[in-house]
Parts: sequence; C-alpha cells; structure tokens
Amino acid sequence: MENFFNTDYEKPRESCGIVGIYSSSQDISRLTFLGIYSLQHRGQESAGIACSDGEKISVHKKLGLVNQVFQEDDLNKLKGNIAFGHTRYSTMGKTRTNNVQPIRADGPDGSIYLGHNGNVINALELKDHLAEWGVNSFDSTSDSELIAQLYAMSPGQTWEQKSEYCMSKLKGAYSLVILSKDTLVGIRDSLGIRPLCVGKIDKGYVLASETCALDHIGAEFIRYIQPGETITINKKGVVSSIFSGARTTHSMCIFEQIYFSRPDSIIEGRLTYESRMSMGAELARQHPVSADMVIGIPDSATASAVGYAKESNIPFGEGLVKNRYVGRTFIEPDQRIRDLGVKIKFNPLSHLIEGKDLVVVDDSIVRGTTTPRVMKVLRQAG
Repeated sequence: MENFFNTDYEKPRESCGIVGIYSSSQDISRLTFLGIYSLQHRGQESAGIACSDGEKISVHKKLGLVNQVFQEDDLNKLKGNIAFGHTRYSTMGKTRTNNVQPIRADGPDGSIYLGHNGNVINALELKDHLAEWGVNSFDSTSDSELIAQLYAMSPGQTWEQKSEYCMSKLKGAYSLVILSKDTLVGIRDSLGIRPLCVGKIDKGYVLASETCALDHIGAEFIRYIQPGETITINKKGVVSSIFSGARTTHSMCIFEQIYFSRPDSIIEGRLTYESRMSMGAELARQHPVSADMVIGIPDSATASAVGYAKESNIPFGEGLVKNRYVGRTFIEPDQRIRDLGVKIKFNPLSHLIEGKDLVVVDDSIVRGTTTPRVMKVLRQAG
C-alpha cells in the first residue's frame, strides 16, 4: 500500500532505535517500553521487546507504533530483569511481520535475540558463510537475521571472542544489542557509524541508541560505546573489549547530527539542537540573503532555521504548522486526496507569511521531490 501521507519518504531511512536494560529489578518491561517510546522518531514500522528472567526469554513484537504494539497485558507477560526493545525503519528487507525485531537465532550455546541499527553491505557473503555451517533457512528477508545467525553460530567461548570473529566478517554499519537468557551485550561496528551509549540505572545498566532514552527512564549517561567495542553485562559485572581491527578515527554518520537524532540528545559531548543551530548559522554565513522572515520545515529543521535567523539578524517565525498525527495509514488514496499532497501534513500560517520574502530552511534534501511541493504551498499562501 502506498504510504502517501508520509511526506518524509524522501528522507534517509537507516535509523532504528534500541534500548537494552540489565537490572536487579524483576519488572523492567515498562522501563524498556518507555525507552523505545522515546526513540519512536528512529522508526515507525514496527516495535518489539525481548525479556529474560534468567531461564526463559519472552518476546512480544509486531508491526505498528510502540504504543500500538504494547498494551498493559503485553507488558505483564514480559517478566525478567534483562530486556531490550527495538523500533524499526527498514534498510534491507520489506516491511513485514517476519522482519520485526528482536530477531531470534539458535546456535550451539542456545538461543539469542538481536536488535540491529544499521545496514551491512556484504549480506550475500554472510549468507554463503552461514551455508558452510549448514544454515540455509531464514525466517526473514533482512540483513539483521544474518548477523543474528552469525553470532549464534560463531566460534568462541565468550562474547568478546565471538565479537572478534563476527566483526572480522561483517562490513557496514551495525550497532547491536543481543540478549541471551542471562546476559545483555552491546556491540558497535569498528567505524562507529551508528550510535550506542551506556548508562547507569539503580543497580543496573542501560544500552541505548540515544541519550534521550536514558533521560526518559531516569538513567545516568556514562559514555558512548567506542567503535569496535563489545560490552557484556551479566551477574559477573561489566566486561569491555575492543575489536583488533577497530579504527582509531570515529566515523559516525553525519545524519545523526543533521536529522536522525532527537534534538535533546547529546552526541559527541554536544546537544544536538546546538549542533543544528550551528549548521544553520554556517549556512547563513555561506549564503546570505535579504528577507523578511526565516522559517524551518517542522520539526527537524527548526533548530537550523533558528541558527540561520540569529546569524543573519532576520527574524525567525513559524510559517508552517505540522500535523503531528499524520503517519502511516492504510486507507486507499483516491486522486482527490493525492492532489492534496503535502497539505495533508503541512498547513501554512497565511496571515503571518503573506507578502513576505522567506528564507525556508530544511535539514536535508535527498531526491528533491517534496521540497517543490512545500514551496508551492507557501507561494499559494502569498
């Protein structure tokens, strides 16, 4: 079904949200829910949580937004003191139930569940490698299952040894959280392309894609996991190891700063909102113009527009109102609705912008298909 309401379809879609918790508490499913709820901006296709009580792993997952996937009864069934949740945007593999994470894989040491943010680029090589181990059947069409199978089948007595082996085979971007019946593992690729941080909560630890998730569950930020680092958390404590092939330079995807991350998250020691304001200010220095007002395409470009306005001394104003409740829909669009286009999501504040010259700031233009529609709406408003 065409997702015609989602006017962000031309934006990059390689972000997923992950939150893992290891705690002495026996009821962390709700904390995990709140964690991935705060990361809903990183993926709106599906959500899932896996939770272990030390012996049994319970899982609930399906297509939809976090608050649609989980009801009170669902959380009551997720018992244990180790859990992780995942909210997904697809990078490889279609939007279908089999691709919803956490993904399970079985190996000689038992079952594991994996959550993945990123996109590996050697999926066919991995598939051939797994075939050598007799793994030829897959439940999903995503690269994440290949990673899960690789970790489940890999040689090594410890997670550190398994990661050393698996990282030597994986190419691309991957921040991973893995759950076994008694251990929580966080892994970041050797370039550090996708973010993963660690925090402290009560008598336990939290792994999260962004620091805003730590804030929402009352956890204290410790640090970001280093490129090529594996962190293992269980009753023995916390163990860290670095992949022998890890790079000394950090190569986080710039779109984390520009678009993916929430503006209240801290990346590389700086509030993302401040980074985006600086980008807007630099844009004003490089491309100064004369205008009456600066507006941003809400919501992700607002900070950049504020930065442009301050640097240029042109007043910042709200020119577009965003309908924040427009998301995925499954009604059949007719031509009349298609013709409304971007108006379904953005409505101009006509009385504020009529007759004015505007600087319109957006955070990213990928294919350039949405931008002309937004310009048309603004021009129609005068």
